[in-house]
Amino acid sequence: MERTSNSFIRRVELFFETFLWNTRWLVLIAVIASLVSAFIVFIVGLYEIIHLVGVFLLKTSYSYLYAKLLSVVITSVDLFLIGTFLLVFALGLYELFISKIDPAENDPLGERVLVIKNLEDLKEKLGRLVIMVLIVSFFKQVLHLQFKNPMETLYIAIGVLMIALALYFTHKKD
Repeated sequence: MERTSNSFIRRVELFFETFLWNTRWLVLIAVIASLVSAFIVFIVGLYEIIHLVGVFLLKTSYSYLYAKLLSVVITSVDLFLIGTFLLVFALGLYELFISKIDPAENDPLGERVLVIKNLEDLKEKLGRLVIMVLIVSFFKQVLHLQFKNPMETLYIAIGVLMIALALYFTHKKD
């Protein structure tokens, strides 16, 4: 009787562990959503550039084009970085929870992009991308500031120093 009880408990345990292991497939929701989001963000970044080309071809005034150029380029770089973040996130989640990406295993580029062995590697890669997005956003905001007194210039200088420190510490490990 005890043997039957142990056998039953073992089957229940195996069933539950199999169920638990298969829940990793829920990660596909995040992978697909991230890929769709990345695609949309890349398209919006491309639209920004195409719109800028349209402004350029209409030969608007140089001062307007110059102001628009900086703003659009920074915005599109920001969007492309966010799209890259989403793409790396999707690929990393897939590799960690579902399966290795076979075409990436045979491609030298795959060795540079997808060196993600655990969640810590994924967090590190994404953290660096987030810092880059924040840096681009910071400079986008600075572009539109009008400095009215020396203190504002000092604050910007402190912000640039903090960015330099953030970059230093993110690359210090390397």
